[in-house]
Amino acid sequence: MISRKSVITFGMVAIPIAMYTATTDNDIHFNQLHKYDHSRIRYKKTCVHCGKEIKNEDIVRGFEYDEGKYVVITDEEIEKIKTEKEKSIQILHFAKLNQISPVYYDKTYQALPEAGGEKAFELLRAALMAEQKIAIGRAVLGTKDTLMAIIPREEGILISTMFYADDIKDLPRQYSRPEVSEEELKMARMLIGAMDTPFDPSKYKDEYQEKLRGLIEDKIAGREIVAAESEGPAKVVDLMEALKASVEKAQKEKVTA
Repeated sequence: MISRKSVITFGMVAIPIAMYTATTDNDIHFNQLHKYDHSRIRYKKTCVHCGKEIKNEDIVRGFEYDEGKYVVITDEEIEKIKTEKEKSIQILHFAKLNQISPVYYDKTYQALPEAGGEKAFELLRAALMAEQKIAIGRAVLGTKDTLMAIIPREEGILISTMFYADDIKDLPRQYSRPEVSEEELKMARMLIGAMDTPFDPSKYKDEYQEKLRGLIEDKIAGREIVAAESEGPAKVVDLMEALKASVEKAQKEKVTA
């Protein structure tokens, strides 16, 4: 499903693209019910002046410029003040991917070229891959000037919207760092090496959602809900012994995988 169409401006080059939402919501969602008769809880939009329930088509956007005084702004008026430049994704500069903290990334889209933009699109993707760089761009989405990261991949280009610096909360203060011995560091690196495998997203699934679906099926069938057995982490008595045991376990699992 196309989320929006846009144009990437790269110097004097304009690349028409379509942006597709790259993620989907597979979570189980619950409805709110009345505790006593299990009827659905509904939320109504009402007018504070007349008390009537209001339909979505009768709602407009307003900005309160003084107490109790509003100016109505329509979608058409918002679009009218956007220039073609603001509607496009303007590449501002290029940067290394590892220079950007993941905390700045928000929502990710897959970008595909529109008719006539295939060669320029592939040129941008190939050049970014060759230089191991990403592009930082900007476009107006809705009512906000939005920062974007244009990220090359072997199979195409991803575009991730980004937070501004003042959107990010201050990170916690530094913790007090205890001394780590060379032997402990060596053993920790061995554990990392033993658990080092290529990332394959298809190998991962939301196991808790599966348990939740099982719970729902049990409730529907009238079966008793049995408490799960505790699988809490073992207490670490000695760090080196715990690391050694972890390395041995990881190496065995890697052999049998």
